[in-house]
Amino acid sequence: MVSIDSLVLQIARQALLLVVLISGIPIVLSMMAGVIVSVFQAATQIQEQTLTFVPKMIMVFGSLAIGGYWMIAQLVRYTEGLFNLIPDISRGL
Repeated sequence: MVSIDSLVLQIARQALLLVVLISGIPIVLSMMAGVIVSVFQAATQIQEQTLTFVPKMIMVFGSLAIGGYWMIAQLVRYTEGLFNLIPDISRGL
C-alpha cells in the first residue's frame, strides 16, 4: 500500500525530472552556442554584445522545432499518468 505522502513526493520528483529533461536540451545547446561565439569574439576581438543573442536564439528555436514533438509527447504522457491516478487517490489508495 502506497501512502499519500510518498505518492505526492513521487509525483513531484517525476515532475522535476521532466522539467530538467525537457528544458535541459535547449539550455545546453544555447550554452554551447554562447561558448563558441565567446571564443570567436575573444579570438577576433569583436566586442559586439548582440552577437551572442542570435546564435543562441537559433539554437533554442531549432531544438524546439526538432525535439518539440518528443517534448510534447513526454508532457502528455506525464499528464495522462496524473489523470489515471485520480481514481486511486479518491478511493484513498
